[in-house]
Amino acid sequence: MEAMDMDEEPVVVAVRGPDLGGGPRFHFPLSDSESSPELEAGLEEEEPPPIMSTWAFNQRSAPGQRGEPRPRAARGPAATQPRRRTRRGLAPPSRAFLDFLLRAPAASEALQGSGSSTDISGSDTEEQAPGPSLGASAALGPPAGSTEPSAPTNETAGGRVQLGPVVPPPATVTPPCVPVATPSFQPSQSEEGEGDTCPICFELWAAAGEHRLATLRCGHLFGHACIKRWLKGQGQAGKCPQCNKKAKRSDIVLLYARKLRAVDNSEQEAMKKCLAEEQALRRKAELESAQCRMQLQVVTEECGKLRKQVQDIRTLMSQAGGASWSTGGLSQRAEAPRGGSHYTFFKGVLVSQAGGCRVLAFCGPLGCLLASQPSPQATLVPGYGVKKISTVNMKASQYIPIHSKQIRGLAFNRRDDSLMLSASLDNTLKITSLLTNTVVQTYNAGKPVWSCCWSLDNSNYVYAGLLNGSVLVYDTRDTSTHVQELLPLGARSPVPSLSYIPRAGSGPFPCGGLLAGSLEGGYFWEQLEGTSYRPHQLPLEAAGCIDIQVETATRHCLVTYRPGRSNPSLRCVLMELTRAPQLVPSLQGSLPGGACSCSPVQTFNAGSSCKLLTRNAVFPSPAGGAMLVCAGDEASNSTMVWDAGSGALIQKLPADLPVLDICPLVVNGGHYLASLTEKMLKVYKWE
Repeated sequence: MEAMDMDEEPVVVAVRGPDLGGGPRFHFPLSDSESSPELEAGLEEEEPPPIMSTWAFNQRSAPGQRGEPRPRAARGPAATQPRRRTRRGLAPPSRAFLDFLLRAPAASEALQGSGSSTDISGSDTEEQAPGPSLGASAALGPPAGSTEPSAPTNETAGGRVQLGPVVPPPATVTPPCVPVATPSFQPSQSEEGEGDTCPICFELWAAAGEHRLATLRCGHLFGHACIKRWLKGQGQAGKCPQCNKKAKRSDIVLLYARKLRAVDNSEQEAMKKCLAEEQALRRKAELESAQCRMQLQVVTEECGKLRKQVQDIRTLMSQAGGASWSTGGLSQRAEAPRGGSHYTFFKGVLVSQAGGCRVLAFCGPLGCLLASQPSPQATLVPGYGVKKISTVNMKASQYIPIHSKQIRGLAFNRRDDSLMLSASLDNTLKITSLLTNTVVQTYNAGKPVWSCCWSLDNSNYVYAGLLNGSVLVYDTRDTSTHVQELLPLGARSPVPSLSYIPRAGSGPFPCGGLLAGSLEGGYFWEQLEGTSYRPHQLPLEAAGCIDIQVETATRHCLVTYRPGRSNPSLRCVLMELTRAPQLVPSLQGSLPGGACSCSPVQTFNAGSSCKLLTRNAVFPSPAGGAMLVCAGDEASNSTMVWDAGSGALIQKLPADLPVLDICPLVVNGGHYLASLTEKMLKVYKWE
């Protein structure tokens, strides 16, 4: 196809340039493939242009032969652009044509000043090298020997057309070339903002803070908080939101661009920081305010307690006529006989501000007193327990919760293992270790337990006095239930006191057993062998008995009676336990089996009021010889001390409230007497 194009004769097309005062026409060859009907019609209507003598069109000139491409004449800057072949029926490019029209006047002026002729090639495939300016075409002048221009002629010699000399046109002023403005790319507003927003949240990037500019390994840009949240939500299979390349949170890199156009949120971040600081200071102030309110509440409660103590002390001072007070502290001295030993006030301890104390016991191995009381923190730890009071400094040390209802009895054994037995109205009997302050054994009696005690002959047995008058025997080695039940001999009334009397080798009362005191009288359950018991009813008054305490060494018991019609005052009767010398036949021979009884020795009268069930005490005198009897007088709110031998009142120890329990104790060779009221514990020392 290319060979056929090269053999075809080129067709010269004349185009009139811009009308600039009769400017020349430009001629360029056009092949058949580039011709179109519209262009041929335009050429027919136009009159034939005059042919300049300086331009020669020779399609067979050397060095090209027929069929060889001929060189194209240089036509200014437009000639440097290669021509492109256009398919038949398509219009030529409009941009090249416009450039040709704009550069035509400059080319015509250069050609008018030159008398040379140029061979124009019709080849479409040969590339033109960028030649010199119009002066290069002037060097190709007429042949040597031609001195004058000849007239134009249409004759051809050897296929060459001879053009005559160019007649210069009238002088015209060529307007300067109008530069063509190259259109510049102006990005739209949407495209301009597209590079400033995060592709995840479509928000502007920030120069600081959580939404600052960040990128992944793939190079895509995101807000730091957005891409971090994106990768965290995808887990291990994290990918870039734009290119889906694998990515992880460690691939996030913060960018520090100098010309990054980002929202200036530094002031906003500073305000956020200030807000966080203010919130932290506010929380701190609220916490300090709450602490101050709590401290104020504690101080207020402590102030109320101190005021109450001052009021109690003032009441005690008004009631104690013969008391003396030292300036260094409270040291109450009770009434005492002249020229003899007596008890002096040693220490007062507040056990429970709300009251509710009931019984008192002494633990020799640990050297502490145990006082029952309700829980000091009833909302957190409801119920009842005991409070430890050290005898070293006479200060309350610790509260131990044990029962859910009021405690009515406390007892210790002789093994010095610090195991405390407690009875409560919650139908339970419990053993608590004071070494660990925990309950180690619980027995459910099924009925409220009013009293308890240990067996002094065998520490594996414990006793519980119930509301219905029965006494349950428990074996600590059997944790399921009681091993025996001792039924009452008379009316079923509560058993407020239980005491165990150990066996003795000789004496008027050598047998051992359990002494139970009920509200209707007293019984002695003699222990024969193992868990065999024989009951004995003691000759006590039919009604009014509230307490029976035993002095095991001398085999005496102290029976307390309420005021009645025949006796208007509280009476404490000291009795001696005896046994009739009778023999009871058995398989092993004759055993002493006389009836156990008791006989009164001394009677002590107190006040005329007794509304509470108090516990009294009988014990050997610290001075030796006779015994001492102590009982609480509800009418005078005091503790009365008698000499058991003579029956004389030795002392009257005042108290602020009625005395509920009395406990003698020996600590480091010193003899003390502790009396318990509903709130306070007072300790007296024998001097």
